[in-house]
Formats: sequence, structure tokens, C-alpha cells
Amino acid sequence: MSITVTQLFRYPVKSMGGHSLNRTPLTAKGIPGDRAWALKDEERGGIKGGKRFPELLGMNASFVTEPSAQHVSPEVNIALADGRTVSSSDQGVNEVLSAEVGAPVSLWPLLPAEQVDHYLRPPLEEGVDPEAYFREVFARTEDEPLPDLSVFPEELFIYESSPGTYFDAFPILLMSEASLQFFATTMVEKGESSRFDLRRFRPNVVVSTDADGFPENSWVGRRGRVGSAVVKVEVVCPRCVMTTHGFDDLPKDPKIMRHLVNENSGNLGVYLSIEEPGEIRVGDGIQWLDA
Repeated sequence: MSITVTQLFRYPVKSMGGHSLNRTPLTAKGIPGDRAWALKDEERGGIKGGKRFPELLGMNASFVTEPSAQHVSPEVNIALADGRTVSSSDQGVNEVLSAEVGAPVSLWPLLPAEQVDHYLRPPLEEGVDPEAYFREVFARTEDEPLPDLSVFPEELFIYESSPGTYFDAFPILLMSEASLQFFATTMVEKGESSRFDLRRFRPNVVVSTDADGFPENSWVGRRGRVGSAVVKVEVVCPRCVMTTHGFDDLPKDPKIMRHLVNENSGNLGVYLSIEEPGEIRVGDGIQWLDA
């Protein structure tokens, strides 16, 4: 099977829009600058993204200078949905973002992994049913199964993200063009209006293949070389309520999750870890090392 990288993306602020890249280093912590900043919920606690604050999806972030080993979270400019801009270095940035999301928040760079308190997941509010909470997070109806979260690192039940990162689970999310094409074709056949736009799913790496359907599902557990890096496909990515939110020209669409559940158990794409750092670029192929 031929697998070729067609697009690369980086998102400087968790849950905000990012930008495409032609080439990038891959480190043990993923693409430098990816999710280098995040918002902290000053009301309920914890690092939060678009699940809690869907308004973030309509904002876009870009770096003033490139990240480096010494400055992993350099200054970012944030374009708000109404066209105004605010910088992470502005004295009033927290007030501006709080007004935009309708709740008190603060913008944070990555802190050292040793500062574990920063990354702790707050306890559920009193009286909140855990199953109801997860059904809301993953946008699942009562008759739909919840994702199997046991395949993810146990620390993610303690921390909002692995300390030292702002990733939901693993450093790289890969999707195939075939998966999106499957839904585009299926929506036409069903006469549905749901738009499975790439922006809803926020991948880091997009690949083309000569397979149909959901080819990346079968790659879980495999190791491959892409560019000069070696990656491992860890788990499929269970999708959450963020994929159904409306932003930019995309409407709010709860049916997105209904289609995901019906066609692929609510999953889309796969998470990767990096076993050997290197550099990847658009046009690189993936060569499996365990074939």
C-alpha cells in the first residue's frame, strides 16, 4: 500500500485554528510549537479547549517567532472571530479572551513537566453523573456506546494532558484522505448536508493512500519511517463534541457524530508517538518497518 504525506498542520494554541507547513521537525513531543499555549479555566479549573469553550475554534493563532528548544512557547498573535487581534504578550489578553468565551480564563505557555499541579484534571463537580459527563464530552446519545478509554495512558485520568504537553493524548494525529472521501461520498448518497471538512478534525498529518474506507484503522500497532523519523501508530482517535461545533463557515451539526458512530464507531484518524526524532515534509512516504 502506498502512503504519502499530503498536508502538515500545526496549532499554536490548543483548540484554535493553526496553519499548514511544508516541512517540520518531529521530536518526542511532536511538532515544535504544536499546542504550545492553552487556556486555563479559572472558574472550574484545569486546562480546557474547545469541548468547554467552542468559541476558541473560531480564533486563529500564529507565532511571532519560531519555537526553539529554549523558547518552546514563543509569543503568539491571536485573530479573534470578529477580526480583532490580541497578542499573548498584551497585558489584557486574559480579559479579552475571557470576554470572547464568556467565562474567566487565562492563557498559559507550556510549563515544565515537573509542575504537575498545572496539568491536574479537576474533580467532577458535585452531583455530576460520570456517564452523563462522558456522553456530553463525546457527544454520544444514550443508545450509543462510549469510547473504550482504557487504551489510553492512565495519567490522562489524572491530568488534563500529559505534564509538559497540551495534547489530548499523543503528540501526533494522522488522518487519511480516504476517510474524509468516504464521508463525502456517503453524504451525497444519503442526500445529507453534513460537511466532513478537514477543519473539524484538526489533524497534524494528512496522507493519501490507494485504499478506500478507513485504512488507518488497520495501522494501529505498526511502526513506520516517514522522512527521517520513526513513528508508532498507537490507537484510533475517538472523536468528541468538538467535531460538531460550528465555526467560520461551518454550521453546528450534531449529525456529524451520528455518522461517525454509525460508520466507524465514532473514530476518525489515529494517534502516533515518535520513536526516533527526525524531519518530515509534504511528499514523504511512510515505509512500514514491521512488514
